[in-house]
Amino acid sequence: MWVAGTRRILILAIATLALALGLAPAADARSPLDGNGMWIWYVNQSGGSARAIAHKAKNHNFRLVLIKSSDGGTAWSQFSSSLVHGLHDRGIRVCAWQFVYGNNPRAEARRGAEAIRKGADCLVIDAESSYEGRYVAADKFMDVLRRRTPSSASIGFTSFPYVDYHLRLPYSVFMAKGGATLNVPQVYWHTIGDSPGDSLRHTYRWNRPYHRAIYPLGQTYQDPPGDQLREFRRRSKGYGAKGISWWSWQETSHHEWRVIGHRLDGPFPHGNHAYPLVAPGARGDIALLAQELLMAWGEHVGSADGTFGRKSTAAVRRFQQDHGISVSGNVDGATWRALRERRPVRVNWSKKGNPGFTKRAKLAPKVPAALEVPSTPGRP
Repeated sequence: MWVAGTRRILILAIATLALALGLAPAADARSPLDGNGMWIWYVNQSGGSARAIAHKAKNHNFRLVLIKSSDGGTAWSQFSSSLVHGLHDRGIRVCAWQFVYGNNPRAEARRGAEAIRKGADCLVIDAESSYEGRYVAADKFMDVLRRRTPSSASIGFTSFPYVDYHLRLPYSVFMAKGGATLNVPQVYWHTIGDSPGDSLRHTYRWNRPYHRAIYPLGQTYQDPPGDQLREFRRRSKGYGAKGISWWSWQETSHHEWRVIGHRLDGPFPHGNHAYPLVAPGARGDIALLAQELLMAWGEHVGSADGTFGRKSTAAVRRFQQDHGISVSGNVDGATWRALRERRPVRVNWSKKGNPGFTKRAKLAPKVPAALEVPSTPGRP
């Protein structure tokens, strides 16, 4: 009896220490985004009631819906406590999602906190092109959201999947300490023009350094072929995704519902576990993240400005030498894995006198328009 009690106490102590150190949750820890999820833009075009939504979702093996709760600083009346409770009573998890612009980040954060208070199992922040370069706004948004939501609240972040195509989007702020722990990249392979495999490979490579659980968001809009829907599901499973969701309910045909809801049996193709390479001269949010991680290890990188210059490169070389990694000055896979043993230093972008990433990042090269992911229908 004493041994069993001591073991329980020891397990609890280890779990508490892991959380304090910011280590990844246990493999069997459940998330609101686990399983099959479907995004809802307009409730009145997606069944219209908790009863109708739950009936169709459960008939296709879905137990999660993500419902739009606000646009900018304006709450949407469709996301109500009664709708959330009605879906919960019928065995459906409900996450709120909000589209944010950065024009009034404090009001946007208050709307997100209100959705949590209405009973949402999680909140997903949708920040796209309007938030590019707005590091100060993202910092203000997250500060208010942290203050207004319990620490136990599940927060997700969704945006463009190819981080290297959006150098000035503040991924690192939304997924910083105390922020989103669930990463929901919009892997719209059909719109991008890649195969599901190539799109997931690119997405995972560039999102992996943020050290957040990845829940791929696929597309049913624009009528992707059924075999691609199946391939997306299988390859996502091969990457270890515990949950997959789809945009969106009102654009999903009867055939697509059957394809994405059908039972999926393994084995699944193994995913690629590569990391992006940050070399001298690199610019953008991924370079900024590398600088924040180097700072966490006490390295001097000059200014944390998203430009990987001489001082940042020298810091990488010192870190590699101290950790027995081949000294190249490039942040490669081995270096990323070693750096990620600590949390990145969180830059206070709102602080007066901060050197500011946004000014320097204007020098970042433009990506050809043909490679950009267009705004998703319904956002806004």
